[in-house]
Formats: sequence, C-alpha cells, structure tokens
Amino acid sequence: MKIFNIRIKRPSFSIKRWILLPLVIAAVITLWFMPIEGLNVVQQRTVAIFAYAALMWMFEIIPAWATSVSTIVMLLFAISDKGFTNPDMGNLVSHKDLMAAFADPTIMLFLGGFVLAIAASKVGLDLYLARVLLKPFGTKPKFVLLGFLVLISVMSMFMSNTATAAMMLAFLAPVIKTLPPDGGGRMSLAMAIPIAANIGGLGTPIGTPPNAIAIGQLSKPIEIMDEATGEVLNSFEGTHIGFGAWMMRMVPVVIVMIVFAWFLLRYLYPFKAEKIEIKIEGDVKKDWHFWVVTITFLGTILLWMTGELTKLNSNIIALLPFAIYAVLGIFTRDDFAKIDWHVLWMVAGGFALGTALNKTGLANVMVNAVPFGEWSPIVVLVIAGLIGWILSNFIANSSAANLLVPILAVVGVQMGSSLAAFGGVTTLLVCVAASTSFAMLFPISTPPNAIACSTGLIKTNEMMKVGLIIGLTGIALSYGVLLLFPF
Repeated sequence: MKIFNIRIKRPSFSIKRWILLPLVIAAVITLWFMPIEGLNVVQQRTVAIFAYAALMWMFEIIPAWATSVSTIVMLLFAISDKGFTNPDMGNLVSHKDLMAAFADPTIMLFLGGFVLAIAASKVGLDLYLARVLLKPFGTKPKFVLLGFLVLISVMSMFMSNTATAAMMLAFLAPVIKTLPPDGGGRMSLAMAIPIAANIGGLGTPIGTPPNAIAIGQLSKPIEIMDEATGEVLNSFEGTHIGFGAWMMRMVPVVIVMIVFAWFLLRYLYPFKAEKIEIKIEGDVKKDWHFWVVTITFLGTILLWMTGELTKLNSNIIALLPFAIYAVLGIFTRDDFAKIDWHVLWMVAGGFALGTALNKTGLANVMVNAVPFGEWSPIVVLVIAGLIGWILSNFIANSSAANLLVPILAVVGVQMGSSLAAFGGVTTLLVCVAASTSFAMLFPISTPPNAIACSTGLIKTNEMMKVGLIIGLTGIALSYGVLLLFPF
C-alpha cells in the first residue's frame, strides 16, 4: 500500500490566467476610473489596488508573495509622494513609509525565527528534541498520540508549521503502516499532524504569519478624524506586545486545545493496536555547533519570555541568534536560500496596504460609512473572528489577515470607549489572528492539512467534522482568555 501518493488538485494556472485574471483586471480598471462619490483620486486608486490585492490573494492567480510585492510597487507609483501623483490628488503617502514595509520590525522578528529554525535543523537539534520529548510517552497508542500532538505543537511555535508537519509525517509514515487498517489509529495519527501544527502556531508571535501581522499593525498609531473639521475623534497610539505577554495568554489556549484534540481523536478514531514503536532515524553529532545552537536557541526564548522585565524589544532580540550564528559560521551564505523569503514579502504587502489605507484617509471613509460605534462590541468581536475563520478556510490565513487586520484596526479605534471595556483594538486584532489559526476545515485550508491528506487516509468529510469542532471550540476559548486577560 502506497501511503503518500495523493496530491491536492488546484485550478490550473491556465484557467486562472485566462478566466479569473481578466475579471480581476476589469474590476481594478473599473474601480480606478469610475468616479466614486466622497473619494479623492488617491483614495480611489487605493480602493482599486486593495481590490487587486484581495482578489489576487483570494483566487491565488499568482503566488501570494508576488501579489504582495506587486501591490507595494503599485502603491509606490500610484499614491506615494514620489509616484505619478501631485498634491491636488489627496493625501499622498511617503514612499519611505511604503518601502519600510520590507524591513518592518515585525519582519525582523520573523527573520530571526527562521534563522533559529534553520540552525536547529542544520545541527540536528530538531531530531534530538523529537527523541527526547517523545520518549516519556512510552509505547501505548493513546500516549504516543498525545506525544505527537505535544511535540508538533511545540515545534510549530518556533518553526514553520508546514516544515514541522512534513517532518512529522516522515516520522509517522512507518508507524502508520504497522497499525491495523480497520482501526482508527491511522486516522488519529494522520489527523494529529494538521491539528497540532495549526494550533501550535498560535502559541508565539513567530508561530504563524497572522500573529505577526496583528502585532505589526498594533505597533502603528491610528487617528480617526472628522472629514469636515479635521478634528481628531478617536486615536490609538500603538502598542508593543511582548513575546512573553503573548505566550502567557496563548500557550494556555494551545495546551487546552491539544488536550481537547487528544480526547476528541481518541473518541472518534480509537486505536486497536496495543503497542506502537517509534523510531526516529538520523544522526545527531553533539559538537560545539550543536551546543552553540542549543544554548542560543534556549537563551533567545528566555530573553523573549522575560522581555517585560529586561525591557528588551522582541524584534531586537530576534536578531541576536542571527548575529551569533553568522559570526561563528553556523549560518552561512548558502543558508540564506533556506529562509522563507516569500512569507516575509507576503507579510510586508499587508503592512504596506495598511499604511496606504490609513495615510490616505481611506480607512476613515470606509469605517465612517458604517456606524460601528453604535454596534455592540461583542457583536463586532464575534463577527470579525468568524469572518477571519471562514475566509481562512478558503485562502491562506496570512492573506486573510492581511485583508482584515488593517480595516479592523480602524474599526476598533473608531469604536473608542465601547470596545475599550473589552480590551480595545488589541483584543479585536488578536482575536482575528487567533481565529485564522483554527481554520482547518478542508485540505486546501492550510499546508499541514494538505500534507496530512496526501496520506490518502483522511476523508474530506472527516476533516470537516474535526475541523469544525476544533475550530469553533478554539475560537470560543481564545475569546474567553483574551476577554478575561486582555493585553
């Protein structure tokens, strides 16, 4: 029996290119030139570019990172102070502010996380941790399942959840083959991969891009102004969410959800085997490289978690291992090719789009058109989270966050004191980021889902059932924690 022979089919590029792309272009051109009441030229161009980014991210006509890069370039030429513009068109955006998206401090945080993961994999620290962390769980199937849920979730906090899922599937492949085909053990272990990888990413700011997108947006000030008088109605000075502060709230959510998933999988797909042997192949040479990487890895995490005490910024700490590994020759020129640059550029596109929406005043106009201030803050929180969750089940969660976070940031600021009682704009954006991490209904929802489905062991209806239960439970738990313990 071949276990890994199924690929998730997506619409071919030719279909997207010849059918969807012309529709996107037509929509963008219409929005660019059709007069829209109440908008100046710069704001109307921003609407057109926002529509371009939204449609391209949703339909995945080109890679998400390519959409982000092209969006930034379009913004530079269309609405910046150094583009094809003049002051009479409206509030022009500084080209430096737009280009700064490529080197936003949050991008540096993610870069540091990638370097840590690459170095850990290079010296075999990931293999060593897998062996050490799985050993206490023994050979009983139910505890082996718990061990893999814990291991995958912990590794996904600091590594790409896609890379973690792929690596864990390689470890599980021989184990799955030994289990009885008529029992639920194969399904439990296969399903544990995407569940733990997606949930684990919620635990740290670098675990998944939506976390970084929310944190990056929250670091920027926002003002809501009266269009007629120019008076500032509501404002948000920006806030820094530390690594430790994030983990204090989100790691408990991860722990509870992993335990919940453990009981759920055992209930739905019980094991028939009485014993499972886990063998993780691969040599780990404990030379000085290994110990430098290990000590630096642990030291960086410790500094991140104690940032509230040391007053060190998480983004600055992220560059420490980069410097150490580079100077000692552990991270070399060839290792730059292993960095997920596409993720960094994809996140940068969202930051640039947020800057454009705010600096041009378009976000003000969009939000003022809907009386959010009259809505119940709980309703806004719930609707925002559900939209993020639903959207992320069909498009990349980072793309969903890039689209929603800039607009919801202004919504939260406009609501002012009514939302402040529930944690303000910070709770709103973090809730949305958390909701996207629980989007796992379909094989296309996340890369770990697709990897698990490639085993041929998981039926789509089973993934939908588990994904629905895990998703709604996780969202409810995240909201509860954030409302009880706001940042």
